[in-house]
Amino acid sequence: MSGIIGKKIGMTRLIQDDGRVIPITVIHCEPNEVTQIKTVEKDGYPAIVLGFSKLKKPTKTKKFAHSKEFRITAEETFAKGDSVTCESLKDTKEVIVVGVSKGKGFQGVIKRHNFACGPMSHGSHHHREPGSIGARAKPGRVEKGKKLPGRMGTDQVTLHKVKVAYLDIEKNLVGLKGAVPGSKGGIIIIRK
Repeated sequence: MSGIIGKKIGMTRLIQDDGRVIPITVIHCEPNEVTQIKTVEKDGYPAIVLGFSKLKKPTKTKKFAHSKEFRITAEETFAKGDSVTCESLKDTKEVIVVGVSKGKGFQGVIKRHNFACGPMSHGSHHHREPGSIGARAKPGRVEKGKKLPGRMGTDQVTLHKVKVAYLDIEKNLVGLKGAVPGSKGGIIIIRK
């Protein structure tokens, strides 16, 4: 199995026998249902579509709040309606995690791009401004891609080689080492 969809609960820590403390992010991966199967003959590649978080009032076309396609190998066999649980991560040491980062709204260049502050002394009128942004009459415009204030956050973030530190199959909980993008209750995609 190549992945599962879950919901971020929050962060906690694991205390090891030697006294080391490991920060972990706990993700609740309730069983995902296989809603569609893609085959090489029909679609050109083998994959399954997993549904997560059943809707209270499903329609003919939509039964789950979230769905995601995962590639599978040709040897793996699934049937429509099968359940995929976090037991599929039992022998996995590292995973790829995809989430949407927290939204920060409209931010200045110091927070958004780590610009340095100007002098904070009395009389300085250059505290948190970006400074000069353009050249002279030639080219007479601001270059494309210039780092300026703007909307920050709510971007899709992918983390590679995240260690699986904790796994509770009965409670459908997965503990990933370190921080994971997104707010509490956000949707997290875990890939092998």
